[in-house]
Formats: sequence, C-alpha cells, structure tokens
Amino acid sequence: MGRLALPQARPTRGLAEFARTGKAGLVRAGQALPVAFGRAARAAGLALVTVPPSRNGVPDVLESSDCRAAGELLLLSEQVRLLEYDPSDRGSCLGADESLLRSCARLLAVWDGSPTHGRDATAHLVAFARSSGIAVEVPWPDGAGRMTPGEERACHQGHIRVPGRGHKACPVASHRCTPG
Repeated sequence: MGRLALPQARPTRGLAEFARTGKAGLVRAGQALPVAFGRAARAAGLALVTVPPSRNGVPDVLESSDCRAAGELLLLSEQVRLLEYDPSDRGSCLGADESLLRSCARLLAVWDGSPTHGRDATAHLVAFARSSGIAVEVPWPDGAGRMTPGEERACHQGHIRVPGRGHKACPVASHRCTPG
C-alpha cells in the first residue's frame, strides 16, 4: 500500500463531491491503481462499479497476481459490469479502457506526464479522453516535481520525485524518488 498512498489522498476530496451528486466511479479490475481508486472511492462515499474481464458473457479467470486485487474491488463495489477483454493482451485492455471511457464524464488519471510505453498506456488514454470531449483531471501530490526525461529513463520511468523521500530501487543518487 505504501506505493499507492501518495496519490490517493488528494483524489478522495474530489470523489466526495461526485458522491454528493449521485455519480459513480468506474474501474477496470486489476492490481495497484485500480485498488487505490476503489479504496479512495469507498472512503469518499462514491459508488464503485468494477469491470472484470469476461468471455462469452461469463467472468473470465484472472492471473493470480490480479485475483486478490479483483476480489477487493468486487467487495468495494456496488455494481459489477462485465466486459469482454483479455487482461493479458495490451491491445485488448486498451480497447476495454477506451470503451469504458466512452461512458464516462470524467477521467481521473494518476499520471506523471510520461509517454505511453510497454503496458502503461496512461498517456494514450488521457489523449483519447481529451479528444473525445471527456474532462480529464490529473491529481499531483503536494511537494512532488516531475522528472526530466533523462532522470525518468535512469530512474525506471514513472517515478515521482518527492523532496525528503527515498526509494531503495532508484539508481540515481542525485535525487530522491518514490514510484508513481
């Protein structure tokens, strides 16, 4: 949970406003940020809708690393919405995310501004949402600064530089960072 605590505090405040207006949060089942969002939504009193993968209208089996996270999300949720996608296929997940975004009024993106790479498609989804007229909010932790592209590459792209905090996996001695 330590990795997720930093970006979690600020979004909770905005989620409470959505809860007061009767909105719901929508999250695709998975570990890490989906769980952080689910916890923040629950803490804010926001209804949560979890979207696990399905095959032929039946929930699909998840990889073992996602099972515990999906279980927690389902317990936090007021509703479940099945969607056909393969969680092990990046393109399928991207298509699922785009499909989900089409039904949303706002995207809350925990994003450091880095370009899309590997399995992280946050930049693509932010651009997709903006081009589709969906409001985008990118919360940023107080006191955090964005890294330069050189620092990002040297420090496992996606880390957030936070004064006074360290991360043992960071190979760059000139700054302190925590994973984003």
